[in-house]
Amino acid sequence: MTWPPPRRIAPPPRGITPPRGIAPTPRGTERGALSLSYAVILPIVLLFIMLVIQASFWFLAREAALAAARQGADAARVLGGSPEAGRAAALAFARHSGAGYLLDPGVSTGGSTASTVAVTVTGRVPSFVPGLVVDVSETAQAPVEEFQP
Repeated sequence: MTWPPPRRIAPPPRGITPPRGIAPTPRGTERGALSLSYAVILPIVLLFIMLVIQASFWFLAREAALAAARQGADAARVLGGSPEAGRAAALAFARHSGAGYLLDPGVSTGGSTASTVAVTVTGRVPSFVPGLVVDVSETAQAPVEEFQP
């Protein structure tokens, strides 16, 4: 004898019928319904998770590009600095700090004038979602420092 003893389920009382319009379902007709719902829902959930990860990659790449552009603008705006010095500083910063988040960084100092420095950093975001290509571009502007006695 096993403990606890098996439970005995009493059959339904005779004479009781289901309400009108509701047919009794044969036992086992819903087999596999849970598996089917998982097969439908799971890809949607995984796609959502992949998009959240891709959005975080985009955010990190954008922040790295903006920080590199600010670094380049700071290097180019100092007294005696040049747009080429800002370009070199921004590219070095993007390659060092944006490694893994900002792919193929490029720097441009177009839009700079005699009184304003503009540094634009561009690059690609790593793709976590297959087939999705996202580019990022950030610009920092700053006034050129002048010595006034």
